[in-house]
Amino acid sequence: MDEASRSPTATLADDALLGLLLPFWQLVIAAVVLVVVVLSVVRLARRGPSRMGTALLVTAAAIIGLAVAGVLLS
Repeated sequence: MDEASRSPTATLADDALLGLLLPFWQLVIAAVVLVVVVLSVVRLARRGPSRMGTALLVTAAAIIGLAVAGVLLS
């Protein structure tokens, strides 16, 4: 189907559907990231305090990097 034969109503409906689904997928991704971070922190805590300092610095750098990437890509 070419662009000339599509009605504007169908385009608006497609955009509305994607607009409704977008926040859901963001929540799913955020939940998965949160679970992975919590599991990794638990694992690092079991290894002892000597590795926790470095782990916290690496985690902080990763969080800042993801936040910057999110701002730049949005």
